[in-house]
Amino acid sequence: MYDGWFSKPVSVATGVSGDIRTLMSAQQATQLLTANWRDTGSQKHLAALRACRQAVQGGIPADVARTAFVEAARAAHMLIE
Repeated sequence: MYDGWFSKPVSVATGVSGDIRTLMSAQQATQLLTANWRDTGSQKHLAALRACRQAVQGGIPADVARTAFVEAARAAHMLIE
């Protein structure tokens, strides 16, 4: 296993107060997707979680997981663009 570093960080707003977190890897994204996600269980959330886990295991490139994560964050209104 490895972190699955993204080529470009992703910033998201989390929690009730909208704290901004900047994620650098699929490992960090996996932690956020499992612990502190607004739209848990949605199709995009589950796809991002699956992709990030695969990237951490080396099954897919980290930036493929990043794309899935960005789509999920956008759908959950968490993405900072």
